[in-house]
Amino acid sequence: MREMKDSGLKWLGKIPADWTLAKIGGLYSIRNEKVSDKDYPPLSVTNKGILPQLETAAKTNDGDNRKLVRVGDFAINSRSDRRGSCGISPYDGSVSLINIVMVPRKEMVPTYYEWLFHTTQFGDENYRWGHGIVDDLWTTGWQDMKKITIPMPPLDEQRRIAKYLDAKCAEIDALAADIQTQIDTLEQYKRSVITEAVTKGLNPDVEMKDSGIEWVGMIPAHWIIHPVYTYFGERKNKNRFGAEDNLLSLSYGRVIRKDINTSDGLLPESFNTYNIVEAGDIIIRPTDLQNDKRSLRTGLVKEHGIITSAYIDLCPIKKVDSRYFHFLLHAYDVMKVFYNMGNGVRQGLNYSEFSRLMVFEPPYDEQVAIANHLDAKCAEIDGIIAQKQDQLSTLEAYKKSLIYEYVTGKKEVPAQ
Repeated sequence: MREMKDSGLKWLGKIPADWTLAKIGGLYSIRNEKVSDKDYPPLSVTNKGILPQLETAAKTNDGDNRKLVRVGDFAINSRSDRRGSCGISPYDGSVSLINIVMVPRKEMVPTYYEWLFHTTQFGDENYRWGHGIVDDLWTTGWQDMKKITIPMPPLDEQRRIAKYLDAKCAEIDALAADIQTQIDTLEQYKRSVITEAVTKGLNPDVEMKDSGIEWVGMIPAHWIIHPVYTYFGERKNKNRFGAEDNLLSLSYGRVIRKDINTSDGLLPESFNTYNIVEAGDIIIRPTDLQNDKRSLRTGLVKEHGIITSAYIDLCPIKKVDSRYFHFLLHAYDVMKVFYNMGNGVRQGLNYSEFSRLMVFEPPYDEQVAIANHLDAKCAEIDGIIAQKQDQLSTLEAYKKSLIYEYVTGKKEVPAQ
């Protein structure tokens, strides 16, 4: 059992007796040279390290006002809502001014400190030294960050810790990637089950006909084809007096409850313009079609409530099973049918445009049978996916704990 001592720092706790402490400013100097992304390729500072600029990164027209990064520099995002976004750069390039670029001052094992800076505990300590008005505008600049005290193990132990964590975390990441692949496969299977049922029905021996719709092909011969407006009108019942307070939101293809009293700053002061919705309505998110091709844009309402009027609220106007039509529109959504329909600067849809979309009407009893089948099948698949996601969460928690325990010396890597 190695001898430990109190570091005097809450976030570090006890560290090995032969380790020393140092200020970040004693180990790193800052690189603050401004450059253009025309001369130095733009890079993104992410929680997976420094990467060529992501397509999803916020772009500005001020490409001449960026920071130089050299191979081996350590860059960290100074904003609190980007905690954990940092890494050693494998590239020469440029990063946004919101990042701090650090250059090692003395002999060290840079990957040891990369692991240290990725810990949740360091992220919280770095946040504690910051300044701002609200959490998402909170930053920790170099003048404060350089005063943070961090552990400085002997060089050979830095090397052992870094080597061990590189190998061990690679094993964990490979296992997590395999589980994520299984989740992606299950999600794809679920989509295919839904698409098959809502376009082909449940009877494999039924007579088929050409739907005349390219992305669907053959459908049961007895099904009727009509536009959406044959079955659904648009509900525009405003919450004018603000009396309704069951706030609903469309999230990952599900209409869920949301806390109307939350203080996260993302909700309006008044809900008078929100639409009152009813169970059986189908919600469509029709905006930003060209910018976001990954979100699920349909949801089935299961209770009375209110939702933003930015969405289209489809309400049944004849006897239909809304569950079937929701599954059908969900299938259209994942086939990216909606993206060819939008227009305008934000490439959005209104009810008039959306309602001309052609859909299928099985007999009512068949709608119910298909919906019941899909409810049961999707619940089964979702249950397996939830188990896999729990496994991912467990692995992530284990990885974080492992990193923290080794970079702070609470667990020791044996000398080779």
